[in-house]
Amino acid sequence: MSQASASSHGNKPAKTESQGFFARIIQFFHEVFVELKKVQRPTRSELWKLFLTVVFFVTVVMIFVGIIDLVFAQLVLVIFG
Repeated sequence: MSQASASSHGNKPAKTESQGFFARIIQFFHEVFVELKKVQRPTRSELWKLFLTVVFFVTVVMIFVGIIDLVFAQLVLVIFG
């Protein structure tokens, strides 16, 4: 590996071994908060559309599982009843 490719991975040198335990924890939480600031939160209308999509999907799956349950219940009654 050449010197140019080794330094292109990041601007910060790796200090994890020289930092103490608590300094690494503080750095971790600092980086978490920095990343959380980058999160794009959905608008109210997007959130409503996502909510309705989930409710619809769950309803469809419940109906499907209910039908399958009824079919298997009737099948068990025919076989063992």
